[in-house]
Amino acid sequence: MAIPLKQEKFREKFTSDTNLQVRVEMEDGSVQLERTASGQTGDGLSDRVYLLASVIFQNNYLEKPAAQRLVNYGKERGLSLPEAADGEMQRAAYELAFNALKYQELLEHIILDSSFYLTQPLPDDQMSLIVVMLYDFQDRKFVPRKCESSDEFIKEVRDVELHLLRFTAKLAASLARWRIKHEVVSIECMLPESVRIRQQRASSLMLYAWVNSLKSSLLEVQSELKRAGFSRVRSVGQLEGKTFCQDPHCEDILVFPAEVKTQLDLTSLLSKHKLIVQDKACCLGPNAVCPLLQETENGDLLMAGCFSGLTVSHTASLIAKKQKSTGNDKSKILVCVGERTEAQREKLQQVVNAMGCKNVKLIPASFQSLDKNDKKFRKVRVILLAPKSSLSAISNPIEFILQEDRDTELLQDLAQGSIARSKLETLVVQQKKDIDHAMQFPKIQSVIYTTFSTHAEENEEVVRAVFEQARACGESIQTSLAPFSSPLDSEDSFLLLEPTKHNNGCFMAIFTREPPQQVVDIVTEEPAEVAETKSEKTKRKRSQARLKRRETKSNSSSGSGTSSKKNSVSSPKLKESAEVLLARITSRDSQKSPKMEKSKNWSNPVVRPNHLPQETVPKVKESAKILPKTHSSGYNRSPKLEPYGKSSIWNKAVHSFPAPRDLHKPTVISLPQVDFPALFPPHAHSRRMWPHFQSLPVKVFAHKVLYTRPAGW
Repeated sequence: MAIPLKQEKFREKFTSDTNLQVRVEMEDGSVQLERTASGQTGDGLSDRVYLLASVIFQNNYLEKPAAQRLVNYGKERGLSLPEAADGEMQRAAYELAFNALKYQELLEHIILDSSFYLTQPLPDDQMSLIVVMLYDFQDRKFVPRKCESSDEFIKEVRDVELHLLRFTAKLAASLARWRIKHEVVSIECMLPESVRIRQQRASSLMLYAWVNSLKSSLLEVQSELKRAGFSRVRSVGQLEGKTFCQDPHCEDILVFPAEVKTQLDLTSLLSKHKLIVQDKACCLGPNAVCPLLQETENGDLLMAGCFSGLTVSHTASLIAKKQKSTGNDKSKILVCVGERTEAQREKLQQVVNAMGCKNVKLIPASFQSLDKNDKKFRKVRVILLAPKSSLSAISNPIEFILQEDRDTELLQDLAQGSIARSKLETLVVQQKKDIDHAMQFPKIQSVIYTTFSTHAEENEEVVRAVFEQARACGESIQTSLAPFSSPLDSEDSFLLLEPTKHNNGCFMAIFTREPPQQVVDIVTEEPAEVAETKSEKTKRKRSQARLKRRETKSNSSSGSGTSSKKNSVSSPKLKESAEVLLARITSRDSQKSPKMEKSKNWSNPVVRPNHLPQETVPKVKESAKILPKTHSSGYNRSPKLEPYGKSSIWNKAVHSFPAPRDLHKPTVISLPQVDFPALFPPHAHSRRMWPHFQSLPVKVFAHKVLYTRPAGW
């Protein structure tokens, strides 16, 4: 295409390392780009693609410290992207910018070594455009592009192209010197190993597509594929040519070779939204939702994080299919879209409507701002979380970002093959906050946590941190993997899909709350409700019998005019062992307070009757001896207990010991001397502090045992 320039004529010939001879002529104010290349074509890209790629590069380039900065890109960052004519143009611009980010160090070296940066009068804010066009220029072996008459004309793009053409020989020579110095065959050899591995995997990834049950069925799609010339094979390893197979993990996903995308476009499956092309890593979460949601009647699903309209539609399709088979169509899908732009919300809604989904509702609020006690979430039983992650398990990040509507803030880290530590820590903190907030919803039964990362900090360590936090709070969390049957970790239950040459990777953990089990009273070995009813009846009968015994004793004492002897021998009933005494007190406590401690969070309820573990509570037989109601002296302490040695208030025993309302307070237990042999000499101060016990050796000795600690203990 003719390019208007200043009135001058020049002719330049050069020979590069690829034996390409380029001739640039200018006649009557125009430039004719003539080329002779050995099997090479110089089609290039359109002006709009270069401009869009330069803006993407400007927003994501690696900024060096001021002392090491040799090339200045200006001060503007966070620029708005120009509009793209279609998806293909947008994809081409992102790919070009991503490649320029990968080779930013090399491209800057070429610009400086060839003296292009110092001699060409171009402003700093056009350096991003120069870098992306230089990468495309060297990728075409420095062959000038072929401009069609229908191409859009953008002046700043054409000006930069002209300056690069003038320096073609010097730019090519600089690149050749760099390759000789580093002894590399191609510039790909300078990339980090992780980036090279991803590039190799991206070139061999399979094509995954799920069947939209709202528009068609699996049998109908397979029949139409066979009519179009496709044949079904058994496994992914047999895919070649026009073939397909069923995914081993998800029954609604079909797998194709990547080269048959054009043949699929010729069928009506994609245009009628019967078959939806999407990465497998994004399809595992929706397939895990249905079995969990099916266990709850009329339960809703809440989706939070980074979701595309395809993922939301896939989830709605699977839920609608399950509900159709069970006759229940009351479940809804609530999607948090508070952190998305208005354009992204409209795009998501358009995709959902095109797929035929009617059970999806968008919530214009962020997940962290949701009120867990809001009435609109009272039916939510499952939460699907897909927070921002490092995308280190994705081999084709550009394709994934565009398809899943992800932001481009991680392009620089993906291009360099490693994420900055500060960014990784920020992602992990947000992931933990999302899980913690999800578990605070009172009606939630399951939380599905997914990432697209290979870093243990975002996967296993996040899960273990959740377990540790729950353990510190007295909770118990369990994970499951239904309905997948993949190899699991030896200690934890989670799905880790490793990235391979056939598929991208992902991580998924499912936190489940199991339904509460029937609480059993440990002492009576009966359900708590039944035990509580029987305890009330037993309490009523014992109270009546106690009152009768008091009345009988009172009448007999008044008639005889005598009282119990202070030094009377203890009743044989007092020879009961300490273990039986402790069991009887525990039994009374359990009958008095039958309420059980239950964990309020993510586990089976923890049953803890009273304050003792189950193994230390012996069973109390019906023939067990009952504690005496009074001391041998016939006196009882006041219900309001005071420290030993200070209380001088002694009342006649008018109630049983211990008092029912003081079961959980410190009590005095008097035991016969035979159970406590005289091991320690009496203390002198005992006579002063316990005047009433002067003639009671049993009680004085019990006081010594309980409140004297020898030096050997």
